[in-house]
Amino acid sequence: MSSKPPISTPAMAPQARDLRFLIAVAVFSAAAAVVSARHGAAGQCGPVGAIVTEELYSSLFLHKDDAVCPAKGFYTYASFIRATRKFPKFGATGDLVTRKREVAAFLAQISHETTGGWATAPDGPYSWGLCYKEEISPQSNYCDATDKQWPCYPGKSYHGRGPIQISWNFNYGPAGQALGFDGLRNPELVANCSDTAFQTALWFWMTPRETKPSCHQVMVGEYCPSRADAAANRTAGFGLVTNIVNGGLECNIADDARVNNRIGFYRRYCQVLGVDVGPNLDCAHQLPY
Repeated sequence: MSSKPPISTPAMAPQARDLRFLIAVAVFSAAAAVVSARHGAAGQCGPVGAIVTEELYSSLFLHKDDAVCPAKGFYTYASFIRATRKFPKFGATGDLVTRKREVAAFLAQISHETTGGWATAPDGPYSWGLCYKEEISPQSNYCDATDKQWPCYPGKSYHGRGPIQISWNFNYGPAGQALGFDGLRNPELVANCSDTAFQTALWFWMTPRETKPSCHQVMVGEYCPSRADAAANRTAGFGLVTNIVNGGLECNIADDARVNNRIGFYRRYCQVLGVDVGPNLDCAHQLPY
């Protein structure tokens, strides 16, 4: 039986090789874009994502998506990571211990502000952060009519919203200006868009205001107390962060339950991240700003 000569495959033309290469690159880029969108632009590769992975985030906020939590499904890991990318110094300043401690302090403060826990809650009271996205039954519209730079818009309420529960027109106005939305005319966006919610919390955290340092400056060792600060015993530490966030109601008070709750979250997160809590945990002997 005769055999046919082997069929030789002609060499691929250079144009065809180039076309296949371009197609392969396009397919890879499209796949990478899908992964990036799903996981918050490669969040685990950023400085904060390296400290708080998606798995760890879920374990810290065990009940944030429970049916009983009004913020169910709102505070996603992807939104958190995307917001941190607008503030590249957050969680990225100083050595690893300092960076972890700042992240722990931020998560502790937003956990207290949004907690749905109680003393005997399942998994403990410090597993219920990020349960609320908006203040329940606000006592006022939080409008400071004397502030002419950031005037209140008729019919709008500037009550607490988002992870840090940003409130008052003099916070909504500059936060919106910095982040690209009209905080005075559209404050509701903070409770309707999870990216904006986290961005406002980080804006508050990173931005010094008048006589107040930023929370970031305090946690990374950049706080330089003035004579007035020294006289008021405003010493660096987690307690001073609480003073910045809500000192007018919680500081210069012995054994305040709200302060203790913030500290409880902070201790837990520091323990999980493997760092000590640092000095001056409370603000019991600090005068508020």
